[in-house]
Amino acid sequence: MNTNKDKLVIFDTTLRDGEQSPGASMTKDEKIRIARMLERMQVDVIEAGFAIASQGDFEAVQAVAETVKDSRVCSLARAVGPDIIRAGEALKKANASRIHTFIATSPIHMKYKLQMEPEKVLEQAVAAVKHARQFTDDVEFSLEDGSRSEPDFMYRIIEAVIAAGAGTINIPDTVGYGEPEEYGAMFKRVIENVPNSDKAIFSTHCHNDLGLAVANSLSAVMNGVRQVECTINGLGERAGNASLEEIVMAVRTRQDLYPVDTRIDASHIVPTSRLVSSITGFPVQPNKAIVGANAFAHESGIHQDGVLKHRETYEIMRAEDVGWGQNRLVLGKHSGRAAVKARYEELGVTFDDPVEFQIVFQRFKDLADKKHEIFDEDLQSIVAGGEEPVEHYRLAALDVHSRSGNRPQAQLQLMIDGEEVSATADGSGPVDATFKAIESVVNSNADLKLYSVNAVTQGTDSQGSVTVRLERNGRLVNGVGADTDILVASAQAYLDALNLLASGEPKRQGV
Repeated sequence: MNTNKDKLVIFDTTLRDGEQSPGASMTKDEKIRIARMLERMQVDVIEAGFAIASQGDFEAVQAVAETVKDSRVCSLARAVGPDIIRAGEALKKANASRIHTFIATSPIHMKYKLQMEPEKVLEQAVAAVKHARQFTDDVEFSLEDGSRSEPDFMYRIIEAVIAAGAGTINIPDTVGYGEPEEYGAMFKRVIENVPNSDKAIFSTHCHNDLGLAVANSLSAVMNGVRQVECTINGLGERAGNASLEEIVMAVRTRQDLYPVDTRIDASHIVPTSRLVSSITGFPVQPNKAIVGANAFAHESGIHQDGVLKHRETYEIMRAEDVGWGQNRLVLGKHSGRAAVKARYEELGVTFDDPVEFQIVFQRFKDLADKKHEIFDEDLQSIVAGGEEPVEHYRLAALDVHSRSGNRPQAQLQLMIDGEEVSATADGSGPVDATFKAIESVVNSNADLKLYSVNAVTQGTDSQGSVTVRLERNGRLVNGVGADTDILVASAQAYLDALNLLASGEPKRQGV
């Protein structure tokens, strides 16, 4: 980090706001794995969840707080007593903690959502900050829908909560309505008009409804903001949040322009991106900046010639600086337990239970018998399907017949609570036939909301990673399967989702 620059605090909310993307919810263990990678990346603040949202969220925040030592761990809380108490309890064992409390401040939100007068909102905000200070000396206050709030009221409430003990003030563009020039200018006016603004760090939290989340965030930085709230891969509800990797690398690449720098170790960006993608089942588009498969690819002959002669003709960043090329350690069928375990640890995956690692290692060996080289993407895919809930359903065998001019048919054997059951069904395609065969004996009454297939690595022997999203009674779950046979992977993913629905404790639970 350039010590002559102001520090830009990176506040990652992948585990909280990112999880609110429909179907992207995560288990406690998955959150811990991501948190470890964020810590390794040297993220300053990790927002681990919304402690009062559910028992599962509370336990996840608590587990991350107990695990992470080098990053500050944060929980979201509405500006009400029970939320703040619950957040404080979840963060009790954190090495460094923060409570992030919020209340809406725009006229439309105060009138229609809160049904409160502005003075009551101000009073409740101040009380919430004072209450939160009883649990931690680091309190952040957010003006929900800040970009649509009236300036004079914003100045008053910000001054009051800073006086009450808030050290960070976040003015989010909650609905993605902001435009870079006006959003940046808003912060400049706030900092100039709030008498005690020098006593707090100002923060931005932008949504991407108009595709402007990163631009708005960077505009805010140019106007005095010193914390950016963002997510890996831009994950988040609706169109997503500002992308951490884009914020960090924009600032890092344009040090001639930005008066700030971060402490982020950018070499962990790509591995973390892949981990989040494998856990949530949300693939990264190939042309996504920084972490997309094509981000450093050059198709044009002119571009290729220029890069070969001098890299900076067409590349403004080095691929290896953000983690590309560092995952080329190839494992294979002769690799032993120590090598596999060591590589998992480098990817932020640890195994406290020897039995759990043995299951993963056996899956590694099974895959190594099918394909010659095992890459990091394969390892992530193996472990993504390695944390099973109670296994009510398991695929024993699958036989699919598909021929031009004939209707595909699937025959399979399932283990249902230890008992083998056979099923046969036809469908409009081999995957449809497979799913119908499963449903003919399971009768889950679940609706299929998403079927997604992605090649984990390059080559015709690549694993296919399949995500199946099912909904039943308003509950969404993601099932994940991976195999070199895409039909087997599809069946595994569907059964994984059914196991999640059948499990007493939801494996993936959103806010």
